[in-house]
Amino acid sequence: MILELKDISKNYHEPVSETKAIENVSLGVEAGEFVSIVGPSGCGKTTLLSIICGLTPPSSGTVTVNAGMGYMPQRDHLFEWRNILQNVLLGLEIKKQLSPENICYAEELLDRYGLGEFKRHYPSQLSGGMRQRAALIRTLALKPEILLLDEPFSALDYQTRLYVADEIGTIIRREKKTAVLVTHDISEAVSLSDRIIVLTKRPSRVLSIHTIELSMPEKSPIKAREAPEFRLYFNKIWKELDVNV
Repeated sequence: MILELKDISKNYHEPVSETKAIENVSLGVEAGEFVSIVGPSGCGKTTLLSIICGLTPPSSGTVTVNAGMGYMPQRDHLFEWRNILQNVLLGLEIKKQLSPENICYAEELLDRYGLGEFKRHYPSQLSGGMRQRAALIRTLALKPEILLLDEPFSALDYQTRLYVADEIGTIIRREKKTAVLVTHDISEAVSLSDRIIVLTKRPSRVLSIHTIELSMPEKSPIKAREAPEFRLYFNKIWKELDVNV
């Protein structure tokens, strides 16, 4: 088990009350898995991700992480005054790991995933999809084993979102990374995931866990939507969420 949560709860204290956001959530992620977390709006999905990466402490429970983590937020957060290579190297720069070997690795990633010729360009010169790809490469340059993805496609229009989700899902599998994705998009979760964890409305608990098995010749998020089982998983999860709104 590369990541394990045991009985995680999170309460927010206010002057005259206490709000329970998450209650007794337990889950585990195996190395190489792609796991998505879905749930009603405001149920605490992003809070759970923040607890996993250590940004937010739980009120109770334990988080065990057996590998290095990288975090990819909703926005690409590329600095407009830095070119793409400089943006990709930012994490290494902050961690004081700008060795020739690490710089070479970052440039290899840019070349491998179609951004090599754009490394001297600035973010404003790239499409939304290319910017998200650059943001992922910035994270991969740190060589994390686990990627935490907080609705990284939500700012994109529908068509671009499909294309970028397909690209990034393919890159993550090719690089053999473990991924935990928070999303409100059921189709996205089914097309990308090995397992989907469905949370209840606040206070969040684990409602169900679905192992996704799609019969298709080519494993890619876009092709996954053509699998006959895709609609079955979508409808089942939709019904679970519908009664929990």
